[in-house]
Amino acid sequence: MSTDFTLHAKGREDTGKGASRRLRRLAAEVPAIVYGGKKTPVQISLIHKDVAKALENEAFYSHVIALDIDGKSQDVILKDVQRHPIKPVILHLDFLRVNKKTLLQTKAPIHFINEDICVGVKIGGGLIAHTMTEIDISCLPQDLPEYIEVDMAAVEIGQTLHISDIVFPKGVESVALSHGPDHDLPIVSINKPKAAPVADDAAPAVAEDGEASEE
Repeated sequence: MSTDFTLHAKGREDTGKGASRRLRRLAAEVPAIVYGGKKTPVQISLIHKDVAKALENEAFYSHVIALDIDGKSQDVILKDVQRHPIKPVILHLDFLRVNKKTLLQTKAPIHFINEDICVGVKIGGGLIAHTMTEIDISCLPQDLPEYIEVDMAAVEIGQTLHISDIVFPKGVESVALSHGPDHDLPIVSINKPKAAPVADDAAPAVAEDGEASEE
């Protein structure tokens, strides 16, 4: 997969919680770290509005990013985002360096398609229950997919799909399955709807004295 995202950053030497707070408050920038490979970790900062805009695109989370640090570009992927629990503020980012010849492990979102025509729902009246919404994958950077697609059209009521049922793109493998068949976890199922409680039509009549009357 080609690199579609570019971010500009600058190195920083002033580190620590106090420095990070000043950076966010006074400069409207986001502190971040770049690590991985044979190079030492690097502390950087990015413009908050640029990061916020990039994070609005789901593909950004599973794309190779061209990260320009003080004029020198390197390929990275986003590994972690820390957000303020209340305010729309990005607190910190983690980036992992990637090499075109080295396998990487990361998470990819799962897109469930054709749920509206799923036979287990349209014909069987079942309910879709998602067990996973993202999955750990292994691939070369150029094979990194934006998402993993799961077709729900033919899934029947009572059926459960597992990781092994996913058709992965070429060059992409499941990290879980690499550990053996015992790690073939469920990803989605079509459950039977719960039966509505049946009213008791033969409820005994109650006499004036409060006891059930006999017929």
